[in-house]
Amino acid sequence: MGETQDDLGVTTQTRERDLERQQNDGADSDRTVVAPDHPDAPIRDAGGGGPQLSSSVEDLETDSSPPTPRFIQDESSWKRFKWVPYPVRRWIKISVKWTKGPPVPRRFHINPLLPRAQQYPIVLLDKYLPKKLHRAIAVLVYYVVWIVAFALTMRQGQSATELAGWGKPVNIGCGAAYWVSGNGCGIDGLDCRPFDDGGFAFRCPGNCASYHVLNPHAVGDQEINYRSFVIGGPPAGRDEPAVYRGDSFICGSAIHAGVISDSTGGCGVVKLVGQQTNFNSTNRNGIKSIGFDSYFPLSITFEQDIKCDSKDPRWSLLAISVVMSTVFSLFVTSPALFFFTMFTGLFWTTGMAMDTPNYSDVASLFSREIGLYLPAMFVAWVMYDKMGVRRTLKGLTAQVEKTVLWLGGAWVGALTNYTFDFIPIQRLNAHDLQQQPGARAALAIIVIILAVIAIMQIWFFRQEGRLVSHLKLYGLFAAGIIICLCLPRLNLRIHHYILALLLLPGTSMQTRPSLLFQGLLLGLFINGIARWGFDPVLQTAAALRADAPLDSPLPEILEPTFSSSPDNRTESITFNWVPPPASGGKSVLGTSQYDGISVLVNDVERFRKYFDDGPGGTVSNITWNRRADLELPEYFRFAWMSGSTAWDYTKAGEWDAEGKWTEMRPGPAMKARDNGGEGGEWSVNREVVMGELRKRGPL
Repeated sequence: MGETQDDLGVTTQTRERDLERQQNDGADSDRTVVAPDHPDAPIRDAGGGGPQLSSSVEDLETDSSPPTPRFIQDESSWKRFKWVPYPVRRWIKISVKWTKGPPVPRRFHINPLLPRAQQYPIVLLDKYLPKKLHRAIAVLVYYVVWIVAFALTMRQGQSATELAGWGKPVNIGCGAAYWVSGNGCGIDGLDCRPFDDGGFAFRCPGNCASYHVLNPHAVGDQEINYRSFVIGGPPAGRDEPAVYRGDSFICGSAIHAGVISDSTGGCGVVKLVGQQTNFNSTNRNGIKSIGFDSYFPLSITFEQDIKCDSKDPRWSLLAISVVMSTVFSLFVTSPALFFFTMFTGLFWTTGMAMDTPNYSDVASLFSREIGLYLPAMFVAWVMYDKMGVRRTLKGLTAQVEKTVLWLGGAWVGALTNYTFDFIPIQRLNAHDLQQQPGARAALAIIVIILAVIAIMQIWFFRQEGRLVSHLKLYGLFAAGIIICLCLPRLNLRIHHYILALLLLPGTSMQTRPSLLFQGLLLGLFINGIARWGFDPVLQTAAALRADAPLDSPLPEILEPTFSSSPDNRTESITFNWVPPPASGGKSVLGTSQYDGISVLVNDVERFRKYFDDGPGGTVSNITWNRRADLELPEYFRFAWMSGSTAWDYTKAGEWDAEGKWTEMRPGPAMKARDNGGEGGEWSVNREVVMGELRKRGPL
């Protein structure tokens, strides 16, 4: 009981001492920290501090005016923008504040799913190759194995069986045709002789069934667009070899005839069989051919039962690169080593195998690609160091996710000629979007998808506190695009390699969606450069038109007159025209005096008349003769000429088998296929072929 009282006593004394200490501390604080005349002094102390302070307190107590509203206080910061309504200003301030992100930014980092499984390749590497020197040697050996395997497969794929009597097959592109486009065969096609008793061995790459014309082309009274230019097929009701018009794509015709495969390409022998009639339209081997119900001076067919051992090596080369890049991706954690190795592997696989331009030999193809690779590598460094690739890949240990998302997306983008071939947009310009069926709907869907992705990426950037800087960057991009659109006499063309560069900064963070988007954009860039090169962003109207109409004046043809020979064996039609305008008018080619007229019959130039060549220095009509028993229609198109240049042709007028004339519909027909692109490269091959034909003579 005493022990308890002592304890209570001690407790009571302790509490009294604590209370006294707190009172002393409070008094000291009032005396030393807040003086009576200090602005923060309590009012009870300030009351004796002087009449001025007392008066201020009384004024505050007697002031009955309402407080200043917040929206009036905000006016001071918007003095220069008073014309902007207050609700708009309010939302602008809220938006600006929102874009700055949270007070504590968050940097995203991918935590691997099943980390032990994904990081197992790294564990193996640390166990068996712990030193940097050993790893460097392993990387060099890996490069050598990859290059040697690729080169040997490429070499084997270039070998083709030399055909007895025909020689070694000539490499041609998907757009090669025997009949030179753009009136290149001259009057009556004389520059493309022989029309028969000739031929050559050829070799086509794979995937030629998807090679289409990109502007409407006239075939008689038809206009063909966005399909393979293959005219003809097997004769109706007869078990005979397929016959095609001489201006058909050779490789597409060979696929249609079943001579080669679309997936692997192949080789064969094309033969010239002279003038043929009634080219049938048939649907075979994934290609629907075009019908033509009249005659053409040059036709082709394919030698049957030719054994030619040649396959396109692209799929074997793709398999090698996919396997090698996948293994490399799983074991490598260095961002720079991974990125530049993948960039190089994808570039050479795309340019040398999967989406090659037309080439005659591997040496010329390699020379072209090495010329593109060096500047492309500089752009790759800019991507890595300045556009966010390093930030995305640095510290990433999710090896499997990196391989599937980033590398997989890169392969999908690099193979756009296969993966995105179903999208009905060939070129991203206003002309193609207007004329290609389904292009505008497809573009609308793509824009919606991009908008959803952009919103998602904006949220991620805001969380990292980097949204404002990226909005400024894309503001500069938008300003640059607007300036390009305003430049006179030039047209902006957004190539897919440009699109990749514009969107790539928006993937500069380490999230799973960004991994996928960044890989896809890198693949798009590689495909654009390896296949098409650094095409200019600003192009003239003539460059964009290619073989499209030139918007030049069209000849106005009067009602023709008809006549027959005294023995009724031939019949003729005579055309007269209204004199041409004094000048060429508005055109991308400029203005010049019209001095002649060109006439096509069944898509072959038959007349090229100059007005000062006739009797008395004038030519005002032309006459076309045919056999009375022809029993086939003929199609006529007309164009003014300036020197040796033929301008836009009219649509086709028809002189049918019964002798009736059907007038041309309004508007221009599309020009014959231009000599640029595949056709231009094919002309070099054709000179080689014609030289070989002249050496051998007729078959």
